[in-house]
Amino acid sequence: MNEDRMPNEKSGLRTRLLSRRRELAAEERAAAADALAGHAGELAAPGATVAAYVSVGAEPGTRPLLDALRARGVRVLLPVLLPDNDLDWAAYAGPDALAPAGRGLLEPVGPRLGPEAVARAAVVLLPGLAVDRSGLRLGRGGGSYDRVLARLARAGARPVLAVLLYEHELLERVPAEPHDRPVDLAVLPSGVRRLG
Repeated sequence: MNEDRMPNEKSGLRTRLLSRRRELAAEERAAAADALAGHAGELAAPGATVAAYVSVGAEPGTRPLLDALRARGVRVLLPVLLPDNDLDWAAYAGPDALAPAGRGLLEPVGPRLGPEAVARAAVVLLPGLAVDRSGLRLGRGGGSYDRVLARLARAGARPVLAVLLYEHELLERVPAEPHDRPVDLAVLPSGVRRLG
């Protein structure tokens, strides 16, 4: 594929996917969030560490999943957005320990563990707009999670990489660039799918 066309192809796909998310009824989004939480047991064993995130807007809801993981005895790390769009991490201590931050985000209020803390996770849950069957993920284009994936590679860490999506966001092909790294799993309301 022509690399000059790639950013336009990604941008167009992002626009379509975001529009489709906004069209989902609140009841559909809530049902999807509850279904995702039902897969907590498939993602991590008690005592494991999972790096996750707090969903915003029409993203597949993560709040029930975060609480289900904690209830199973999983240590959950959540990101804290840094001024340069990199991510620091802090432990999730429950819904009352989240505070509003910039860009409409909710972030953990606990001590910061540093950007490298993600390398200790057994599973990293990534936001995304789509993934294809080979594991190539389309993010929002901000680069924060590309940095996380690069940091994991530099550290030699090999956590399970999973993207949380709605059913219609598992695609046959996602446009990819050389820096894009594949993920291992798609977590959908209907179940967990191995990719690649």
